[in-house]
Amino acid sequence: MLKAIWMTDLHFAHQIEILGHNPRKRLGNAIDHVNQLHSDADFCVVSGDLVNRGTAADYNALSGRLESLSVPILPMMGNHDNRQLLKEFLPLPSTCMDEFVQYSVTTPEGLILCMDTHKLGSDAGELCETRLAWLESQLKQSSGLPVFIFMHHPPIALGLPTQDADKLINGDQFLDLISNFDCVNTYSSDMFTAQFLGL
Repeated sequence: MLKAIWMTDLHFAHQIEILGHNPRKRLGNAIDHVNQLHSDADFCVVSGDLVNRGTAADYNALSGRLESLSVPILPMMGNHDNRQLLKEFLPLPSTCMDEFVQYSVTTPEGLILCMDTHKLGSDAGELCETRLAWLESQLKQSSGLPVFIFMHHPPIALGLPTQDADKLINGDQFLDLISNFDCVNTYSSDMFTAQFLGL
């Protein structure tokens, strides 16, 4: 059985605190927890907002911290991230698209699709025609195997006003596409947060 760890919204900064919290300490605690109790996991999805302000210094420091994680990472884009710097400092599968941080990972349990929902200059997310076409192609090639889709921005409103304003702006288009494929399971960082809170 596939075992995955899911982290999101690290908002890492190599020096400052973020909203009164130390992101270095928080990440260190999370890594220690995984290494001590879940080192048998197949991979760790880190689904966006890896850093708080997308600087080279922050990505460099984050890369060093994540090297101590005992399982491979699957880093993803969030609205705080920078594509060029993420690609420069963090490892990505060979299946990654050239212009986006969007890729597939094949596992014995099914296909993992990590989507890039970053919209330049906006906290909301989008999936442009190029990214949607890639997604459709991957689903068609899945041969009916389970497909697990991860993304930073939820495609639907969650009843959380501060997050609903920044959801995927073309969520309906995304949902229409995946509704044609019975193999799809979707996960977004904010949807997971809502489930965790019992909403």
